[in-house]
Amino acid sequence: MRIGIIGKLSGKEAFQVARELTNWLKNKDVEVYVEEELGRGIEHPNLTPKVKLPELIDLVLVLGGDGTLLDAARIVGSYGIPIIGVNLGGLGFLTEFTLDELYPMMEQILKGEYNFVERSMLRALVYRDGIAVADYSVLNDAVINRGALARIIDLETYVNGEYVTTFRADGIIFSTPTGSTAHSLSAGGPIVYPTLPVTIITPICPHTLTNRPLVISNEADIRVTLLTETTDVALTLDGQIGFALKVGDTVGVKKSDSLIKLIKSPYRDYFTLLKTKLKWGGGGR
Repeated sequence: MRIGIIGKLSGKEAFQVARELTNWLKNKDVEVYVEEELGRGIEHPNLTPKVKLPELIDLVLVLGGDGTLLDAARIVGSYGIPIIGVNLGGLGFLTEFTLDELYPMMEQILKGEYNFVERSMLRALVYRDGIAVADYSVLNDAVINRGALARIIDLETYVNGEYVTTFRADGIIFSTPTGSTAHSLSAGGPIVYPTLPVTIITPICPHTLTNRPLVISNEADIRVTLLTETTDVALTLDGQIGFALKVGDTVGVKKSDSLIKLIKSPYRDYFTLLKTKLKWGGGGR
């Protein structure tokens, strides 16, 4: 088996874990590839640019938080490579495994005794004067949002060619079920079971209070045109990449052809994860 390691670079913990894990895997005759920046200080690793890893590996291990995993997902999404996420601190809806669970789980993986779940992605395109000028795939969400000093914006919205409404709002979130517990949730969107074939449309602080979140089929073609003349509106992808929008630009959102394979934790189910991360009370039997 060939395993790649990607990690959070802003702290020391990922470097230490990567070093220890690389040595452990080598002792088990596993071919290990470590992203270049994370590989500093590791003795004789296969240091590889992150974007090159998918061509070399069978599985990728992510050390960090959900942001690190989202970055990895955009890189490996079109390759169908399974991802195991190890949480080194934050909330961790996607990085399900703890450090204590890492090595027992790796033993199972090396024996081929693991399961994964498939998570859908969204593809977001920006059309300017009828020409596609940007094209992204995201695991969580694509968000049109105004800057701090920009006024409220008008977003003319169509689904499958049918006019929905013109949202007057601070912005709009297009979310996968996986991303329903991220930005969309903070804007009042619903929690959606992560394997359902849907897309969530959540307006951000809408001027009309009856404009509520919509849940539609992920087979639908969504088109949103910016009608407001402003210099401070952007399309943000998974909260990590930004693209400046101009008046008249249309953002198209639809299901991506890529699917993310997340290795499933045998230690907890989705609802246990929700209860833990959102601190839900209650006993149950």
